[in-house]
Amino acid sequence: MRSFLFNLVYWVLSILYATMAAFAALTPGRKATSWIIRRYVRRMVQAMRIFAGIKLDVRGRERLPEGAFIIAAKHQSWGDGFSVYSQFDDLAFVTGDHLERFPLLSGVLKKLGAIVVDNCGGPEARRALSESAAQAKAENRKILIYPEGNLAKIGERFRYRSGVWHMSTDFDMPVVPLATNLGLFWQQTSAKKNPGTATIEFLDPIPAGLPKAEFLKRLEEAVETRTAELVAEATGKPVQMAVLVPTPDEIAREAKRAAAAAG
Repeated sequence: MRSFLFNLVYWVLSILYATMAAFAALTPGRKATSWIIRRYVRRMVQAMRIFAGIKLDVRGRERLPEGAFIIAAKHQSWGDGFSVYSQFDDLAFVTGDHLERFPLLSGVLKKLGAIVVDNCGGPEARRALSESAAQAKAENRKILIYPEGNLAKIGERFRYRSGVWHMSTDFDMPVVPLATNLGLFWQQTSAKKNPGTATIEFLDPIPAGLPKAEFLKRLEEAVETRTAELVAEATGKPVQMAVLVPTPDEIAREAKRAAAAAG
């Protein structure tokens, strides 16, 4: 019943606020659209608590640096974006191009200054990241990015992509790793919700200027280790590191190559 009520409220809020934001996107500037989206994500976090029984414990805000910076977060749930976005007044974010397929969203994303990239990566994705990061830094905004590029199940991880390193290096922005165990309570896109206290934790910033391999190793170790610890804390089980698995894109490409070879 909790899951049903929350899912109902989720869609009512999403349709209502998406419609409002679409009209606001027709007005000059970003202020009106940003105000509506901030109210939307905060109402959604409230709905998670009231209807799904998922409380949010936010840790590590004292570690956040001044000025513009990048948040590189673990991505386990559709609820991740609401949880992180609700902590800031003005947040740019990187999202896959799949969101543009939803009615009304394309104009809203542009108005918010969202960084829309092809999940497959490549030069076009890096160019989009670079251009939008430059604008976000000029406006002293924070940027949210999911380095894995996909929703991961609890106990699994994907290869961390280098786009976050390029943004950090090109524009001299520190990167704040973010760990979470929200996937225990709202798994990926699942309609089922499990009540409890979910944690998101901002970790120590990684300075700009590190070599790519060192940066990605440091980022992945920070996020994955603390995420495993938060999962163990919530479940009462021993800490178990996530297993590296191929992304959906990698699986699809391998299947295509196998089919071509067989044909």
